[in-house]
Order: sequence, then C-alpha cells, then structure tokens
Amino acid sequence: MQIVRTVLWVLIFVGIALFSAINWKPVEVNLWGDFVVETKVPVLVIVSFLLGLVPMWLYHRGAKWSLNRRIGSLENAVRSTALSSRHSAPPSSPASNAPAPPVADPAPTDDTLKPDGNS
Repeated sequence: MQIVRTVLWVLIFVGIALFSAINWKPVEVNLWGDFVVETKVPVLVIVSFLLGLVPMWLYHRGAKWSLNRRIGSLENAVRSTALSSRHSAPPSSPASNAPAPPVADPAPTDDTLKPDGNS
C-alpha cells in the first residue's frame, strides 16, 4: 500500500512540475474589491490544491485519532474484564475436581461401655 501512495504522490508532483513549466505566466487575481494580486499560474494552482487538501487531511487525522482512542478504550475494557473474571473465579486445581474416594462403612459397634482388658 505504501508503494501505491508513493507512486500517486510522485505522479501528482510530476504533473504539477509539467504544468508549472508550461504555464509560467503572470496572472492577476482580484481578491476583494480593488485588492489585486499578481502571481504566477503554478503558485495559484499549488495554493488552491493545498486549500483543498489541508482541511480534509486535518479532518481525516482527527477522525483517525478519535477512532484510535475509542479502540484503545474498548481494548482496555476487554482486557480489564478478562483479568477481573480470571481473578474472581476460584482457582481450579486437579485435586479439587477429582471425586472424593468412597468411604468404607465403619464396623458396627456396640453402644455399651466395656472395661479394658477384662471382657
């Protein structure tokens, strides 16, 4: 994509250079009432090009900056949610997931008390 952008800019500059070489003539520009500026045609074309390019470029940069901030904010929210859900869940260990071993029935016992050794 970078090469396409570079080729387009080179073509624009070559076109402006050719136009400047062919049309290097003075022109009069009436700005306000009797305020007249005498300039060369290429200067007028370049200034007109920049007057159209710069505002749209600034708008593009502002929109891109705003969207990058929004994307960063959303990524941070997802990251913090993922971290908080990881820390809030109890840790699962393999020992706690295994079923408890079956307990053997204890031997039946008498409820009577017997003295030691003399039974």
